This record gives sequence, structure tokens and C-alpha cells, in this order.
Amino acid sequence: MDSISDFFRKKGVKRFIIFALIILILFSVRSMMNLILLTFIFSFLMNRLVDFTVKRLRINHKVTVIVLYTVIVGMLTISLVKYLPIITMEISQLIKQITSFSIQSHDNPLLVFLESIISSDQIKGYVENGFSFLLKSFTDISKTSVQVLIALILSLFFLLEKPRLIEFTNKFKNSKIAPFYYEIEFFGKKFSRTFGKVIEAQFIIASINTVLTVIVLMVLGYPQIIGLTIMIFFLGLIPVAGVIISLIPLSLIGFTIGGFLTVFYLLIAIMIIHAIEAYILNPKLMSSKTDLPVFYTFIVLIFSQNFFGVWGLIIGIPVFVFLLDILDVTDKEPGQTA
Repeated sequence: MDSISDFFRKKGVKRFIIFALIILILFSVRSMMNLILLTFIFSFLMNRLVDFTVKRLRINHKVTVIVLYTVIVGMLTISLVKYLPIITMEISQLIKQITSFSIQSHDNPLLVFLESIISSDQIKGYVENGFSFLLKSFTDISKTSVQVLIALILSLFFLLEKPRLIEFTNKFKNSKIAPFYYEIEFFGKKFSRTFGKVIEAQFIIASINTVLTVIVLMVLGYPQIIGLTIMIFFLGLIPVAGVIISLIPLSLIGFTIGGFLTVFYLLIAIMIIHAIEAYILNPKLMSSKTDLPVFYTFIVLIFSQNFFGVWGLIIGIPVFVFLLDILDVTDKEPGQTA
């Protein structure tokens, strides 16, 4: 009995059991996963924005939180009222334009072959399902709005009462569940250091890529810019694969409006933007922990999409990086050698 008791007292065993318990609890509340993820993302990103603003402007913390949330909620309300009908209409038009893609000239056998592939029911199904998800997200706005609103309110209270929350939470250090508290604290710090920072970097990179890509599309004369902007931003949150996925509909639309020359210009522009992301943005925003081989990236995206759905494409890499950090696979300080 003593040997069994000593086994379960080992730090590694205890940590594994508590981690498995956390996963089990999250699995049991998986119906609330959207709300949990939105609350964490809003809280983390807004906390970073508030800290950045307070350092630069030297304004009271609570005043900064209230002002920033007021501005963001106001912008969201105006966007929903003014642009939601336009966005819904443009996404519907994009679906029709891409699924009705046709190459006018059939003299080239390669073009005929490409058209047969693009026009196949399977490819059309993938395109329609992808765009239909975006369209459904905006048309089923009541459920989405409630989740976003609750997540914003929870993150607002979290930031307003952050010092008090930290003080109250620290009381668990001397409680009867202190062993659980220390392990949860360990996982929490790891989670915010890896998952949170990777999500933050993905949002920043996706925003910059979206602005640069939309400028190129406007120069090339693309229609439905608002709908394309939303598509590019959400796909930009998917590491590596998002660029490839967004390139397919953009190339099809480019061919219909300007032929091969427009597609050529688009490809050159996307290559330049991707080079900016790979050689400038990623090294500055992403830590070495996220420097995954492309093969691993795609494998993680495939499995995470299968288990978590659309959310898996966005959180798959951050969760995988978090697990690597837990296992100390790539947890090295800058300048440390293997």
C-alpha cells in the first residue's frame, strides 16, 4: 500500500492526473466551449491592449478598460446594424460566383482538365460548405451575438476586478485543495504564455495580412471587397493553410474578372505578403516554440478540425504548442543550446 501511495504522491503522476481531470471537465462542458474560448481570447487580448494603453497614456486602469470596451462595443453595434446586410449579400454573391466558375476558352487541354476538376461536385461541395459556414455565422446572428456579448461582459468584469481576483484566488494556496491549486496555477501560466501569445500573434498577423491583401484586391479591381475581407481575415487565423485556402477562391474570382494576368499579379502579391509574414512578422511575434515544420502544422490542423470543428483550425496550433510546452519539448530560454 505504501508503494502505491508513494507512486501517487510523485509530482509527475499527480500533475498528469490533474491535467487529465481538467481535460475531462472541459469535455463535459464542451457545449459551452465557444463561450469559454471567446471569453479567454477577449480577456487575454483586451488585457494586453489595456496594459499597452496604460503604459503609453498613463491613464487609470479601470477608466481605460471602460473606455476601450465602450469603443469596441460601439464599433461592433454600428458594424452589425450598418454592414451585416451588405456582408450577407456579398458572401452569397461570392458563393454563386465561385461555384459557377467557368473557363471560356477550351482550346487548351490543361484548361479543360482544370475546369473539370473545379466544376466537380466534390470541389463545389467544399467551397459551398466553407462559404456557407461564414454565411450561417452571420445569418444566425442571434446565437452568435449572445455568446459574444456574454464573453465581452465576462472579460470586462475580469479586467475591472483583476487585482481583487488575483488576491482572492491566492487564498487557495493555504486551503485544503492547495495541491490542486499549485498544479492548476502551473498549467494556467503555461497556457497563457503559449496559447494566449500564439493566439495574439495569429490575430495581429491575420489583421496585417488582411489589410495588405485587401489593398492588392482593390488595385486589381476585385468585387465584393467587404465579403472578401472577412473571408481573408478568418482564413488568415489558420496558420500556413489559411493562405493556401484563401488563394483558391481569390484565383478563381481573379480569372473571371481579368484572366491569367490578374491571377499572375495576385500570386506575386500573395508571395510578397507571405514573405513579409514569414521573415518579418513571425520572427517578431511568434516565439521559437511555434516554429513547427509544415508537415506537423498540417497534421495538427487536420486532427484538430476533426475533433473541434472550425474552432480547431484556429486553436489547433496554439493547443499543440501548449502541449509541447507542458512536455518541455521546446521550452528553452533564448540563447540556450541543446
